[in-house]
Amino acid sequence: MKSTKPYLIRAIHEWCADQGFTPYLAVKVDATTRVPREFVKDGEIVLNVGIEATHQLQMGNEEITFQARFGGRAFPVVVPIERVAAIYASENGEGMAFEVTDKVVADAVAEDAAVQDKLPQDVPAERRSPAERRSSGKPFLTRVK
Repeated sequence: MKSTKPYLIRAIHEWCADQGFTPYLAVKVDATTRVPREFVKDGEIVLNVGIEATHQLQMGNEEITFQARFGGRAFPVVVPIERVAAIYASENGEGMAFEVTDKVVADAVAEDAAVQDKLPQDVPAERRSPAERRSSGKPFLTRVK
């Protein structure tokens, strides 16, 4: 199943444009993120993705690409959707934040799920992994941070 994250990012971007607000992306930078490194602070960068600040903005399901000026120089930007931590209006801070997991953390979660699968079936539901709880047929809501 496709992630809802790229659709939510595009929706908040469109809402900002309709309201006359400036949309900003907060991005957790890693090796897959192409941004000017001199503007990265503590592994994060905030990007203005407004219409006037970007050229050739493409907000796809896998990545966001555009060209922007940093310190007077044009720079092609590539941000994988999985690295977006938030999108919000700079004028009032309204928007949406997302959980960004590092690959190492994701691997640890996968290992934990493998251990959970080996637990006896009489384990209480609250100690089971989310995947196990979902397989019961009951609805399950995940909070997007």
